Parts: sequence; structure tokens; C-alpha cells
Amino acid sequence: MIYRSATDKNQAYTGFAKMLYVLAIAAVLCYTVPLSAEESDLTDLSIEDLMGIKVTSVSKKAQYLSDSAAAIFVITNEDLKRSGVTNIPDALRMVPGLNVARIDSNKWAVNSRGATSRFADKLLVLIDGRSVYTPSFSGVYWEVQNVMLEDVERIEVIRGPGATLWGANAVNGVINIMTKHAKETQGGLVSLGGGSEEQAFTSARYGASLGKKTYGRIYAKGFKGDEFQFSQGSDAGDDWGIRQGGFRVESKLNANDSVKLQGDIYQGDINQQVTVLSPATPNGMETNDDTEVSGGNLVARWQSILSSTSEFSLQAYYDRTERKEAYVHEKRNSFDLDFQHQFSAGNRHDIVWGARYRHTSDDFARNPLVLIDPDTRSDDLYSAFIQDEISLVQNRLQLTLGSKFEHNNYTGHEIQPSIRLLWAPHPNHKLWTSISRAVRTPSRVEHDGVIINEVIPPSSPPAVLPVVIKTVGTPDYDSEELTAYELGYRFVPNHTFSLDIATFYNDYDNARTVELATPVFQGTYIEQALCFSNNFSAHTYGVEVAGTWQAVKWLKLDLAYSYLISDFEDGAQVGKEPTHQASFRSALTPRKDLDLDIWLRYVDNVSSIYVASDNDRFDIDGYLTLDLRLAWRPTAHWELSLVGQNLLESRHLEFVQESFTRPTEVQRGIYGKVTYQF
Repeated sequence: MIYRSATDKNQAYTGFAKMLYVLAIAAVLCYTVPLSAEESDLTDLSIEDLMGIKVTSVSKKAQYLSDSAAAIFVITNEDLKRSGVTNIPDALRMVPGLNVARIDSNKWAVNSRGATSRFADKLLVLIDGRSVYTPSFSGVYWEVQNVMLEDVERIEVIRGPGATLWGANAVNGVINIMTKHAKETQGGLVSLGGGSEEQAFTSARYGASLGKKTYGRIYAKGFKGDEFQFSQGSDAGDDWGIRQGGFRVESKLNANDSVKLQGDIYQGDINQQVTVLSPATPNGMETNDDTEVSGGNLVARWQSILSSTSEFSLQAYYDRTERKEAYVHEKRNSFDLDFQHQFSAGNRHDIVWGARYRHTSDDFARNPLVLIDPDTRSDDLYSAFIQDEISLVQNRLQLTLGSKFEHNNYTGHEIQPSIRLLWAPHPNHKLWTSISRAVRTPSRVEHDGVIINEVIPPSSPPAVLPVVIKTVGTPDYDSEELTAYELGYRFVPNHTFSLDIATFYNDYDNARTVELATPVFQGTYIEQALCFSNNFSAHTYGVEVAGTWQAVKWLKLDLAYSYLISDFEDGAQVGKEPTHQASFRSALTPRKDLDLDIWLRYVDNVSSIYVASDNDRFDIDGYLTLDLRLAWRPTAHWELSLVGQNLLESRHLEFVQESFTRPTEVQRGIYGKVTYQF
């Protein structure tokens, strides 16, 4: 559709929103009498089934969600489908305790329990056991984590430290994205759609049996996203598109051994407008930058059952990424080898131990905005862990002790212990508490980087020269440390209701800040260095609540709320976190062939560090959003859906990147989707 003006475009969106509202009301009116259980199946899982999901992220072994002594939240495949999201970061908005903010059309800021930024460095993210954080800044490029959502089995999200099992950078949380077994994706699936912001997208997957107890699948997907708008109303030039494909093969070799081989490859073009800074006049120039991203990975896993009380797994993967944009051109190759063994010692001890080796090498091209010296480097990580789950009173009291031992090239040896206690005074009531230590090791930039953050133009005398402000890494930069105290409660009185409450207090030491160095006269400008240092301490505390109620067979309600107090903004290079966040989802199935899903979210006011701003911080108002999804299944093979996102406002601001880009607002969007399974 072609719009003659921005006004016409907004009017069209308003019309779409009204149409979606009418369709939603019509869907409600379609419900006349309660349907039988055989005719209506809202989800594949009841509340009891959901709490009985076996999760692996808390203890690196399968255990029931309700028995996990950690603040864990699971996003199921059904949640992904009925939320109407098209990417992983937006799906994470339903998790209490996570702060997810969209920066522009192709960037997100995601973190748990404080210190959110575009380059958030305290959250570990894995996809099928493969770490996707980059050692360049110890964070995640969310825009290239382009998983096919239809194939995701579940996403396990731990708020709080997971370092005892997962190691450095699992400080504020762990996000573990797991895709389905190849046996569960037999046959074909094709989906395609498009709309105002999600301009066009398509995905296809086909699975088949490859022999006795051997299954495989292949997939391909691609999308094109529209550009957003700057706060001033002009187009942001941040449209983007990514193409990705992959495969997965799994085989049961015998009664005890199974193997898996999977891989992905992607390539994309991500547009953005960046400010290229320079000491020369005019000091800063806006440039249309076409970022090129590409990469691929290959993962192999062998799992063997040694006895009824012992099993081990061995996993290896290779990952290659390349990113070329205005302020960085990086190539990175990583190899990871991980061994894990679980066994029972007597009737009371369940022990998990393992070892890991990771090698990563990078190559940075010379760039005037971000200089990495030396421009190539290889690093090795060696680690081992052990955890013992001790049954003090059977089915009543459980103590878990463990620690991670690591050696890295930046800070040497690191030890990250934890102690957890789970008490079940009644089968419907579970109480847990924990004390953990976690560290965030230095990134490549903090150790070897020089970044031009801002150029202050010359003014009247005596400031007759521009001042170039640079953030400078140092080999003396040390690990950031966290001691976390947690207390939680789970209540599942029956098969229709569950309540999960978690509280925490985080004590950060050696946190990152910057110190002013002596200004240096460089002939045509003055250089002011801000050197990374560990001279800051911070504290965060809060409460997180998640509740689910199967009100009737055809209506399920989900509520999430988080309260956070943080003093990170007092000295670290991050802004103010939202004190209050709330999410309310309702999944309505008035007929077996019709879904109506409503998602209402509220995020409190925040501020972002923005070095191009005169005030250094950019204040962002709180916002309320509404997403609606209406789906119709005319046959068992077809589904037609219409989704409206951010319907309450034409656009709103959620976050501002720390540097290089201008404030960009998230826009209202409508898209339609067709899915065919065969």
C-alpha cells in the first residue's frame, strides 16, 4: 500500500485498529454456550502440566518447574503463538523481572533486575546449548538471534545468578532457548504474512524420518521490517531484513545413546542512521549506514545413559559471525567443548559435574570511532563445576550446594559458589531461598578498546578547540562481582491456578564506572579520556510476581508484575530502570476454530544515558500498550490470523541507545499471517 503522506498512513493504521477492535468484539459475541472439553482445547498444557514441565536451566538436569529453587519462568510454544510476537526479544516482555525495551526497528535493550542498556553485559543467552553472547562487549546482538518461533519448544528464563552452572556473565540471569526435537516436527509447515511494520515475512520447514529412529528437518525463513520514526517525526532509516536457514538431525543409536547434529546460517542488511563524530568541523555528521551481518554455526551433541542413576553428555559447537557497520567491523570465530555427568550417590545425593573449554578469536578492522588494539586476539576459557542436590527430608527439604571454577585470559581464576534451599511444608506450597556469587569478566572493549563518545564543538574563548571525549579500556580492568540473596514462594492449590513470587537483594562490587584522565592537547583538538574502572558499588532489590488462572476451559489469564529499586544510575553508565512493570494476557477460545488473545502491558518511566544530549540523560515517559490477535482455523491444516501491536498510540519512545544513534520511537503496527501445515 502506498501512502501519500504520514497523515494518510496514520489514518490507515487507525482504521486497521478499529477494524481489529470490531473483529475482537465479534469473536466474543460468537461465544454462546460453553463448549465441551472435546470441542475446546485452549492450550496443550493445564496449570498442573505447566508447573510439571521439566526444566534444565536451573540445575543442568531435568527437574520439575515447581521443584526449582530459583526464580524461573517458562515461555511455551503456545505462549509464543498466542502472543503474536515475531521475534525473541518481544516475547521476553511477558517475563516478570525482565526489562525489554525496543531502541529502534532493529535493536533492543534486554536485561534482568537492573543495569539495562543496548550493550547489557550481565545476561547469558543460549540457543540449544550454544552461547550467543559476544565477548566484544559481553552482550547479545538480539537482531541476529532469528530463531524460527514455530520450532521453539520453550524458553526458560532464570532471573538472578546462574553462574554456578553456566559461568561468567550469567550474573543477572540466564535465557535458555530450546527448539523442538526433530521427531516432533515431522511433515511440512509454511507461514507467510505482512503488514505495516512487519512488511513481509515467510518461513518454511519440513521434517521427515531418515531411517530407523532417525529424524531430521530443514527450515528457511526471511523477513523485511519497515523503518520507524525519530522523535521529531522524520523517518529513521532503520528498515532491515535477514535471511536464515538451517537443519537438525537426531538419531537414537541404541537404548542408551543418542546423537544430534544441527546448524544455522544467516545473512542480513540492517539500516540505521548514525552520527559519525570527528574533531574536524562539523564535528558530527549524520550518515545512512547499511550494516551487513552474517554468520553460521554447527552443533553436535552425544548423550549416553550409563545406568538408571548415571548419564553423561558431550557437546561441541563452532560459531562464526561477521558484522560490518559504521563504527565496527568484526569477524569472530568460536569453538566450544562441554562435558557433563550426572549421577546419584546413595539415596540422598544427586550430583552434576562438568568441564568446559572455549576458544574464541576475533579480527577488528581499523575504525576512527571504535579502535581495538591489538586488532586481532585469541582467548581461552577453562572451567569446571560441581553441584550436589541433597535430600535432607524426602519430598520436604532439599539443599543444593555448588560452585563454578573458571580461568580466563583477562582476570585469571574466578570462583562462583551458591547455596540453595527448597522447603515444601505442603505439596501445594514451596518455599526456596538462595545465596549466590557471580562475576562478569571484562570484555574486549573494556580491555583493549578506545571509543569516541562525543565531540564538544569549540565555543567562545577560552574554549577555542573542540574537545573529543573518549572511553578508554585498560588491562587493569577487573571483574564485576555480585552477591545475590533470593527468597521465593510457589503456590499451586489446584489445576486451575498458580502463583509464583520471588524477592531479591543484589549487592554489586567492583562495578564499572569511568574516571577522568588528564586532558591531552592533540594540536587541533583536546582529548579527554574516560578510563574504565571498578570503583563503583551498587544495590538493587525488588519483587516479581507471576500468576496464571484457567478461569474456565476456554479462558486462561496470565499476570506478571515486577517492582525494582536500583541505584546503578548514580554512578554507572546506565539510566534509570522502570520501578513498576506489569503484563496482563488473556487467551480466549470461544470456539474450537477461533482464538482471541489480548495483551496489555505497562512500563514505568525511565531514563537513558545519551551522550549526545545536553543533559547527559534522556527522560522517557511511562507507556501502556495493547496487542490483539485474532486467529481462525477453517480446517485442521490452515490458520489465518490478524495481529495488532501497540494499538493505544501511533508511536512511543522506549529506550535511547547510549551513543551514535538518535531517539527513535516504536510505531503502531498491524499484520496478517497465513499458516499451512501438512
